[in-house]
Amino acid sequence: MPVHGLRLPLAALLVASGLGAALAADPIYPSGSRFGFSPPSDMVPSRRFAGFERETGGATVSVVELPANAFPELVSGFTDDNLRNQGFSVLKKEPIQIGGNEAMLYTGEQQNDPAANGQTVHKWITVIGTPSVTGLIIAQATPDAETDETMRKLVTEVVVREPLSLSQQVDALPFRIADLGGFRPVRVLAGNSVLLTDGPKDQIQNLEQPILVLAQAVQQPPTAEQRDAFARAALYANQTMKDFVIERSQAYRSNGVDWHEIVARATDIPTKRQVVVAQTIRFNPDGYLRAIGVVREDQREGTLAKFREIVDSVQLK
Repeated sequence: MPVHGLRLPLAALLVASGLGAALAADPIYPSGSRFGFSPPSDMVPSRRFAGFERETGGATVSVVELPANAFPELVSGFTDDNLRNQGFSVLKKEPIQIGGNEAMLYTGEQQNDPAANGQTVHKWITVIGTPSVTGLIIAQATPDAETDETMRKLVTEVVVREPLSLSQQVDALPFRIADLGGFRPVRVLAGNSVLLTDGPKDQIQNLEQPILVLAQAVQQPPTAEQRDAFARAALYANQTMKDFVIERSQAYRSNGVDWHEIVARATDIPTKRQVVVAQTIRFNPDGYLRAIGVVREDQREGTLAKFREIVDSVQLK
């Protein structure tokens, strides 16, 4: 995940977090993450993001893994003025060491945080730099929820483990693919998404091979009346394609589950190639699974059926 500026990581990642009871003896790793924590007993792994949240609300800690070279960019971008523009008033900034790795700890307050119903909340941000990965850790607690000592311990006593194998990352996904249909995983993203392809190359350039991305989101799903508009908006939000022409858009129900499928033609902006896009969304009570497959127009024969075969085989954990 490249970091091109300050606003993206802060807007996407400044989420609430905090804790209570005694810390566990062994670190607990969010699904697929290299960063381990010792959260108190009333915090559980979040299904909404990589991290932990209190079951009764009001406290979370999240972690995002970035490339190793992101550390100096983040630290240089996290100036007092830049953070203040994001509503985060820095009260203290200090260099620290975590497991022998260079790190920076920012302590302060987040003004009018929507995640805390507009309250001003206490916040701790830790940036950890290692030779192979950068960790961005954000902890936040509503007023009087936790002491500074407890929160500081949570975001500084972090354990960084060795990189997980691709197989381990796939196994840690919140869903299982029973039938790969000849495709294979080449990359896991954010612990909840996987990129599949059919072909010999792991790095796909110029759409040499068809690709399929499966991603699970845990959030309030749209109502039945909103699903068609929701699906079209998700499709059009892809910034690497343009000139969409929808061939088919339909909602259906299969095995007691609501689905929505769109098949469309489009132009791939980087290559100017004509492509076919197949988007399938599976709606669940607490979220949805979205699959987006892209294949060159001249390779569509049989590939769309493979996309559907894979998506139909997905089982949620």
